[in-house]
Amino acid sequence: MFVGCLEAVFVVSTMSTCNNEDPRIHGIASSIRVVPNFPKPGIMFQDITTLLLDPQAFKNTVDLFVERYKGKNISVVAGIEARGFIFGPPIALEIGAKFVPLRKPRKLPGEVISEEYVLEYGRDCLEMHIGAVQQGDRALVVDDLVATGGTLCAAINLLERVGADVVECACVIGLPELKGRERLKGKPLYILVESR
Repeated sequence: MFVGCLEAVFVVSTMSTCNNEDPRIHGIASSIRVVPNFPKPGIMFQDITTLLLDPQAFKNTVDLFVERYKGKNISVVAGIEARGFIFGPPIALEIGAKFVPLRKPRKLPGEVISEEYVLEYGRDCLEMHIGAVQQGDRALVVDDLVATGGTLCAAINLLERVGADVVECACVIGLPELKGRERLKGKPLYILVESR
C-alpha cells in the first residue's frame, strides 16, 4: 500500500470501519478506491480521490472530524502535505482554528523550522514557517492515512519543538498491521476506517 507520507507497504486491501455505530463510516469506507500495483507492483494504493468525488462521503468525513474536535480548544490544525491539505482546512474553519501546512522541503517561502525523519527506504523532511505555531498552542495533526507512523511522528516532533501541545492525530485511513500508533509517543490517534 502506498500512503500519503511516502511510506510503501504490502497489505490486503479491504476496508473496515473503526466506528461501526455511525452509518456515515460505511459510506466513507466504500468510497475509497484501492488500486492494485500502484505506483509499483505489490502495492495496494488507497485512493482518496474517489472519496472526494462523492460530496456526501467527503462532507461526512469532515463532519465526523469536526464533531470530534469542536469545543476541544484546538488552536492549530496542522495538515501534512499533500492530502492533509485537503481535510485540514475545512476542519480548521469549522472548529475556529488556524490551519498550518507542514510541507516538504523548499516549498515554503519564509523562514522555516525542519524535522527530518527516516522511512523504511530513505529519509524525508517536513517544514513549517517559523512563527506559525506559538508556545502553548493546542494542535491537531491531520493526514489521509497512517501506516508506519513516521510522518505523523515527525509532525508531532516539529510542533512540540516550538512549544505546541499536540492533542491528537487524525487520519481517514489506518493500516493497523503496521503498528503506526505505537510510534506516536503516546499521542492519541483517531482513524475513521481501517484497511484490512
